[in-house]
Amino acid sequence: MKPSHEKVDILIIGSGAAGSLMAAKLSKTGKNVILLEAGPERGLNDLVSSQIQARRLKWSGDPVEETGSQPIGNVFNSGYGTGGSALHHYAVWPRLHEEDFKVKTLYGRALDWPINYDDLRPYYDKIQEEVGISGDHTTEVWRPKGMPYPLPPVPAFQQSEVIAQGFRKLGKTISPLPLALNSRDYNGRPGCLWDGWCDAGCPTKALANPLARYLPEAIKQGCKIIHHATVTRILTDKSGKKAIGALYHNKDGMKITQRASMVILAANAIQNPTLLLNSAEGGLANSSGLLGSYIMNHAAALVYGLFTPETEPYMGATGGQMLNQDSYDNKDKRKAGFGSYQWMIAQAIKPNDLLGFGGSNPGLYGKKLTEFMTDAAQHFGTMTGCVEDLPLEENRVTLSTNKNKYGMASAKVHHTSHKDSYALWQGAKQEGLEIFKAAEARQAWNGPLGPMHIMGGTVMGDRAKNSITNSYGQCHDIDNLFIAGAGLFPTSGGVNPTFTVHAVTLRSADYITQNWSSIT
Repeated sequence: MKPSHEKVDILIIGSGAAGSLMAAKLSKTGKNVILLEAGPERGLNDLVSSQIQARRLKWSGDPVEETGSQPIGNVFNSGYGTGGSALHHYAVWPRLHEEDFKVKTLYGRALDWPINYDDLRPYYDKIQEEVGISGDHTTEVWRPKGMPYPLPPVPAFQQSEVIAQGFRKLGKTISPLPLALNSRDYNGRPGCLWDGWCDAGCPTKALANPLARYLPEAIKQGCKIIHHATVTRILTDKSGKKAIGALYHNKDGMKITQRASMVILAANAIQNPTLLLNSAEGGLANSSGLLGSYIMNHAAALVYGLFTPETEPYMGATGGQMLNQDSYDNKDKRKAGFGSYQWMIAQAIKPNDLLGFGGSNPGLYGKKLTEFMTDAAQHFGTMTGCVEDLPLEENRVTLSTNKNKYGMASAKVHHTSHKDSYALWQGAKQEGLEIFKAAEARQAWNGPLGPMHIMGGTVMGDRAKNSITNSYGQCHDIDNLFIAGAGLFPTSGGVNPTFTVHAVTLRSADYITQNWSSIT
């Protein structure tokens, strides 16, 4: 074993959305911060607009076993390397609604967050100013209270205008989609080119990924990032009540101890509980017995169509151009199912690969596929419903019998949607087809259930017996061990999670800064 590195103030594990923001804010206070990233180092110049590049940004760490009727989709949703999954995210940044925080209180279902929307509102506001969000709060009539967006809305290209006609005919409201993507130059970062390559990583800094925003700030302030650092165990003192660092293996397989006064787990929602389960018999910080439980994702309601007018489907951002949340509030007012969902309208789309229009209708081949591809290149339209997933205790991360090359047990994830979440997805799909019919699509069809985003597994709560952490991500069982990221979410809501991840993380960083002496 290599001798231990010099002890630091803060050790952060994971360089994604939460880890990079934590590193920037805590290093700014003068703390000595080291960030460990299991994957390879990537810079902006490594991001190439290609479908092969997009695949390289996805998960390529230890295999994750997936079971259940609706598998979690780890490879597509997770990242590996500098920036984590936030390096290939689409920057769709709506806020959770007020009722998302009190689903159990309001409806007698799911879980409550230990905070309200108003607790996060100032952090939403601050983050959007720091990052830059393009949108129009006046037309986004469903949006909870908050400051106006700092940037004008993203442009509406022909695809969104064609699909919008269907919403309008059915009496529905649309607004620009709020994107953490510059509609014009902002704070030293350029405006977007609207070439639809968000999935392959944005090399221009127009999209707010960790390489564009918080990692450069952290590095400038003295934070050190170590890549190819696979953490296999969180270390504690003899009492098990205080974290003292982590054990990791470097690129050459050498075992290294990094000691720290505070440890922050900021890997993804599967890897955080996996690491804690590997760190102690029965799991570290697991007095509740709920470590790994309440794993959730959003079910994607995929709607496709061909239209007579040209749609220019290659223009815009991968996340989309317009938003509809008419079906969001009043989670129990459904013909079938329970929960919330939104429509992200008119995603920029490429011909091939998983998100390409070439695979949207898998029954076609040969001459019919060629004819379809020629037609779709100019006349294709698409939108995606982001459908809420109810938290279930049995949907959880456990340890596999398989181990990685360092002897650490790999993750096994079970996920089967609640019947009411599945029914909500079915209803959203049907509504999508009705909207495309009203928009006069020549053809319209649905894709299969697509798993989007991964949340839960280390949920926050007000008591140690029903959660892993408090509202700041501080483990109930170990005061100087924190968790950051979407794994803290007790409910998923029906919106993309990354904006909320940033708001929760900023709130936690403030708490750590203000209470450093008492915590450590």
